[in-house]
Amino acid sequence: MIYPDRIAAGRSLGGSLMHLRASDPLVLGLPRGGVPVAAGVHAVIGGEVDILLVRKLGVPWQPELAMGAIGEGGARVINDDVIGQTGVGPGQLAAIEDRERAELARRQRILRVGKPRVPLTDRCVVIVDDGMATGATVAVACQVADICAPRRLTVAVPVSSIEALRRVGELADELICPLVPRVLGGVGGAYRDFHQLTDEEVIDLLRTCAAPGESPDSGLGDDAFGGGEHRT
Repeated sequence: MIYPDRIAAGRSLGGSLMHLRASDPLVLGLPRGGVPVAAGVHAVIGGEVDILLVRKLGVPWQPELAMGAIGEGGARVINDDVIGQTGVGPGQLAAIEDRERAELARRQRILRVGKPRVPLTDRCVVIVDDGMATGATVAVACQVADICAPRRLTVAVPVSSIEALRRVGELADELICPLVPRVLGGVGGAYRDFHQLTDEEVIDLLRTCAAPGESPDSGLGDDAFGGGEHRT
């Protein structure tokens, strides 16, 4: 199965999330690629759309390995086990955290354009990305979101590796993914259009989703795919 683009993938994903429609879900796209997917999901199940800005704190010599994460509102998660196993010192951790906080602030300033984030507390929250290869980014997003005490936390992605599903499944109340290839060469292989989004595209999508009168099944795209799903 190949998705035409991220919005079409989101509309397909929305079909597997219909059980959340009555809960006024808060759909959180991970910038940048997760935002059009979130817009597609929102077109089907309604609710609200926002972004979840997180930055992984990667081990200096192995950036993909998360020793922690930071998010908006001062959210901070530290994986003491990873720090202990890798021997990362306090100075190294502080330097990486300073760098990532600067990038988090930059993205917040550009993408939120002065608008406050939607509170997660006691909401049915759906974290959405365009796919998971290792699952590291979505995993830290789950950890950051959990600090805000949502009522229920769902992770929904159009495509994922088996390994990433195992990694993230332990962190969410529900995990939905319609496409789980035996071997995932890369998330982009599941899309015909997988272009690098600009900040302007992300901002435009967020404005469209927040427009008055916006309703489920609005015209964010014409193609949607059916298919099986993986739930935990």
